[in-house]
Amino acid sequence: MGFSVATKAQLHPRNRHQGFYDFTALCQASSDLIPFVQKNPKGQDTINFSDSHAVIALNQALLAHYYQLQHWLIPPGYLCPPIPGRADYIHHGADLLAASFQGKVPQGKNVQAMDIGTGASCIYPILGHCEYGWKFIASDIDPQSIKTAKFIVAANTQLKSNVKLQLQGTPENTFQGVIKKQHRFDITFCNPPFHASLEEALAGNARKRKNLANHRNAKGKQVQPKTKEAPQQALNFGGQKAELWCKGGELAFVNKMAEQSAQFAQQVLWFTSLISKSENVKPLQHTLQKLGAKDIKVVAMGQGQKISRMLAWSFHSVQQQQDWARSRW
Repeated sequence: MGFSVATKAQLHPRNRHQGFYDFTALCQASSDLIPFVQKNPKGQDTINFSDSHAVIALNQALLAHYYQLQHWLIPPGYLCPPIPGRADYIHHGADLLAASFQGKVPQGKNVQAMDIGTGASCIYPILGHCEYGWKFIASDIDPQSIKTAKFIVAANTQLKSNVKLQLQGTPENTFQGVIKKQHRFDITFCNPPFHASLEEALAGNARKRKNLANHRNAKGKQVQPKTKEAPQQALNFGGQKAELWCKGGELAFVNKMAEQSAQFAQQVLWFTSLISKSENVKPLQHTLQKLGAKDIKVVAMGQGQKISRMLAWSFHSVQQQQDWARSRW
């Protein structure tokens, strides 16, 4: 085995997943990946990225090889996050905190982070703790996601005392019910559902699968997904309703989150969210300005073949941010 043809362009400089996937090392870290490795027309190792089972096996290997996470598995049909892009978000969040801390990324358990909609994968708390030692509270409205994430945390020693899972019992709330009076969070993360309906989510997945179909096996034939779902319903990266779509899509979700964030302005240093659609940035900035946010940043991110961005806002002035950092880190 050698290296995969799949590359991850424009990733953060500290991202461990630069360049090609080293399938030799990944298969040594997790033998479950071996059956899914195949040759592309150039004779290079790769996997069928339109096969959800292959993607899950790749994630298990990446987490084992780079982060020494030995136990990670999600239920069938749940969102399987691409690790390199998720790691990028964490690193850009770390840079955001560093800007308030004389350019130094704060590390260790004094940094308190929150993950909104953590999903069954619990991926942001995993990466945030493994990379920087941060502590997390992670919430979700789906009981099965919380149950699975709790199992992942309990099964990995390094996560046990550093990641707390909490069910958000009121789906309309983002922070209320999770942030308690005693809490102070340095940063929040969120990967919002960006589709407005199931039909839109399926159409988007169909486009993604068409692009992935350009990957061919060693004989040059089309690689077909090895999923049991009907072709029009199969989601190679999975995803339940709350993970993929909500009424009004990404714009409505983040707009509501922004409005609710004002209630916790003094308990959180930085609120952040991924924004997939560039046309949503300006209206969200306008909302945040009306709410009184004192610092708003938009950070471009390259996630594989996809361009995304991190929207970040704080109700603290630059001086207040520096005072916060000195008092906590």
